[in-house]
Amino acid sequence: MTRALKIAAIVVLVVVAAVVGLFGVTFMGRRALVDGYEVNRVRVVADGFAGIGVIRLDDGRVALVDAGNDADAAAILADLERRRLGPDAVAAVLVTHGHGDHIAAINRFPRADVMALEADVPLIEGRAGARGPLTRLFPVRPTGFTVTRALRDGEVVTLGGVTVRVYAIPGHTAGSAAYYVDGVLFVGDSADVTSEGALQGAPWVFSDNQAENRASLARLEQRIVADGLVVRAIVPAHSGAAEGVVALTNFARAHRETP
Repeated sequence: MTRALKIAAIVVLVVVAAVVGLFGVTFMGRRALVDGYEVNRVRVVADGFAGIGVIRLDDGRVALVDAGNDADAAAILADLERRRLGPDAVAAVLVTHGHGDHIAAINRFPRADVMALEADVPLIEGRAGARGPLTRLFPVRPTGFTVTRALRDGEVVTLGGVTVRVYAIPGHTAGSAAYYVDGVLFVGDSADVTSEGALQGAPWVFSDNQAENRASLARLEQRIVADGLVVRAIVPAHSGAAEGVVALTNFARAHRETP
């Protein structure tokens, strides 16, 4: 091996080690994602490192919160089969944000309405890129996905007899959304639950604006209280859930003054 090749190999190894270390630091200390975690009409399906919410609707269909990292949707389809349902039984996909590990299987459900906050529609459809320190390096190209319904902050959506409240929580991405349904608060990547059960904000390396993310979560707690909602579980996309609303309340108290 020539000297130039040796230097190139060392550089590659250093870069790989740095990336692995960065991901390790970013993701360590989280509560483990639990496949099959259930609260009321909600079940969480683990698609590798990403959790997908499956919401049982009153009309026999289901709605999904995000569509995972697997374009073949193996985990989602297995859960549908367990319910004796097929892909056409998915009435809607509620997208928390437009990063690729949350939208990969959208086209596996052709009858589903794809819903997301308007600010993230270009990201989901591949007409704009993310702005985080790492995500801004990803190529921008059409995804082949179409958002069929752009949502507004504070909107209440009815799906198969079940109401879903929509909250804008920008910061991780410009159009990051939280969804409240039947006592469950889905927060996507905007928060994680630590192994001790505390709530923490989105990791800076993947987020457009970390300060805005923290402030959004603090405002979310205020809005949940103002709307008189009872939260039985806070469900992030990449960690296990937190029981009740205490973790969000404590986070909000600590970050209330965040600009």
